[in-house]
Amino acid sequence: MSQLNYTTYVTQLANFFPISSADANFLTFLPGNIEYSENRIYRELDLLEVQQTDATTACSSGNRNFTLPTGVGTFVTVDQINLITPTGTLSSAGSRYPLNPVSPEYIDLTWPSNSFSTGQPKYFGRRNNTLVVLGPSPDSPYYLEVIGVQRPVALSSGNSSTPLTQYVPDLFMAACLVHAYGYMKDFGGTTDNPQGAISWETQFNILMKSASVEQARAKFHAEGWTSESPSPLATPPRV
Repeated sequence: MSQLNYTTYVTQLANFFPISSADANFLTFLPGNIEYSENRIYRELDLLEVQQTDATTACSSGNRNFTLPTGVGTFVTVDQINLITPTGTLSSAGSRYPLNPVSPEYIDLTWPSNSFSTGQPKYFGRRNNTLVVLGPSPDSPYYLEVIGVQRPVALSSGNSSTPLTQYVPDLFMAACLVHAYGYMKDFGGTTDNPQGAISWETQFNILMKSASVEQARAKFHAEGWTSESPSPLATPPRV
């Protein structure tokens, strides 16, 4: 399947029903269909294209609390935080020192207050969806480079393309059709096509398996931590 955009998504989904792509009820259904499909895939597929880096915010001297930046979007997961030195230097010119992730309880035990001790932070713990705590408390306002997963802008008439429509359009369409069978009232055993949703769920899982392998290769998380496809003959794994 070639890349999708919003127009081709609407057309193809309407053809599967079949229904007019201008049908008022169908158009009302589309945002929910997109939301279901995108959320499901983003949660299940560790897609490289949703990784974002934001190094626009500095921590505060003497304050162990650091609010995650939102300059390029909201972080769902945080994979890495790098401290940039010297103090006040932007990531484009400074040196990176990765902070070690620990539990907030560890930081509370080791550095129980902002004034307990200060220095160059070496650890971070995620307190909630917007706040991390640093240990020890910063002795200077260092810039922090945050790397993690953010949700792209949803597909819509105003946003015609997403990472899913570009890189996994077949998987996205399969997820849309699993959800669409609810709209067509074909989830139950007494419906016109009781196996329809199950068939597309099976197809979705097949496509998800191959997409996951491809993403592992893209991240060098595949065979022997390389970009090679998994091989039952390559044992032991490469080092």
